[in-house]
Amino acid sequence: MCEDPGMHGHHLMGESECCCHPEMSITPENIIEVQGLTKHYGDLLAVDHINFEVKSGEMFGFLGPNGAGKTTTVRMLTGVIKADAGSAFIMGYEAGSLKAKQRIGVVPELANAYADLSAWGNLMFMAELYGVPKKQAEQRAGEILENLQLYERRNQPVREFSKGMKQRLLLCMALVNDPQVLFLDEPTSGLDVQSSRFIRGMLRELNQKGRVIFLTTHDMEEANQLCDRIAILNHGKIAALDTPQRLRSTINRLQSIEVSFDHPVAIEALSPLPDVYMVKKMGDKIRLYTHAPENVVVSVVDYARFHNLRINTLNTLAPSLEDAFIELTEKGIGHDH
Repeated sequence: MCEDPGMHGHHLMGESECCCHPEMSITPENIIEVQGLTKHYGDLLAVDHINFEVKSGEMFGFLGPNGAGKTTTVRMLTGVIKADAGSAFIMGYEAGSLKAKQRIGVVPELANAYADLSAWGNLMFMAELYGVPKKQAEQRAGEILENLQLYERRNQPVREFSKGMKQRLLLCMALVNDPQVLFLDEPTSGLDVQSSRFIRGMLRELNQKGRVIFLTTHDMEEANQLCDRIAILNHGKIAALDTPQRLRSTINRLQSIEVSFDHPVAIEALSPLPDVYMVKKMGDKIRLYTHAPENVVVSVVDYARFHNLRINTLNTLAPSLEDAFIELTEKGIGHDH
């Protein structure tokens, strides 16, 4: 039984070509430009007039809770579905046009290769869809499979592959047409640590070689490690768009102090300290959230001295990207940048 690779949106044959939009003045450094992009599903406004651009050489993160509109946006950008309003351009070509599709590679979430074909067979099939000449396709497939450590298994049916190997093969399939822009929807979802690290390493390498990568992920740490800029989507709107560092630093009230003592201390004992608005137990440590960490450090030291406690560890922590994400999405801020 073959699983459906049509999820790639790679039906390229016989499609009418659409060149650069005559009214669109694309900025050379903007590889993707999105203006007022909108999609309804019945009464649900899934994507709500969003605007953003992805610059040349960027790895761009697209984050949001389930149902925020991430996958719908990617489907519009890759030509799987049409927008109800607004515009999207990839390298100056209208999203969904043949010219745009020829310049992109896609690894959708929950994608599958043909299980009954070998890895090599899947790559040849994708190359044919893209109209890559046979000799070029064979050379390219060999190089990609070698790079992603699948060359030795190239003639094996995909149904015998582990989940990590299948995910690497999907990346190979997305690269066979040598795309300038790569769309990845949750590429490490459900993978073991080793496979996830391997794929992240490959993405860094591809990005360093000049490919623009558009990455949707639930994994805050993944976005933090990989992305130059991150858009946070919530209820179909962009809640924030900035570098990981700036997103963290805008959430100043989420700074915290983490402390551990030589004897157990109840969190209730530290809640009344000035400038502390929330206290949490984190394993053997206590975390105090504050907008004035320097004051809280002094209060904690005074508290320890007064109660004859020794401080084992005391650290000030900047807000994490996860903190920023939760703060922005729970508040439902919705201003496009």
